[in-house]
Amino acid sequence: MGCAAKLTERARREGRSKQELAIEAIRDAQDRAELKVDDVLAELMDSDAEILDHLK
Repeated sequence: MGCAAKLTERARREGRSKQELAIEAIRDAQDRAELKVDDVLAELMDSDAEILDHLK
């Protein structure tokens, strides 16, 4: 079963539109991406602090 068929089946089963499910999936993906970016930024800030401490 392809992605479109799975989406159609899920929409029917949950009584929601395919568009609504797609928007929800996009928002979930954005939230996961933002968490990863936050993790990377935190690591960079930690390494910057270590470098600055070393240079003192």
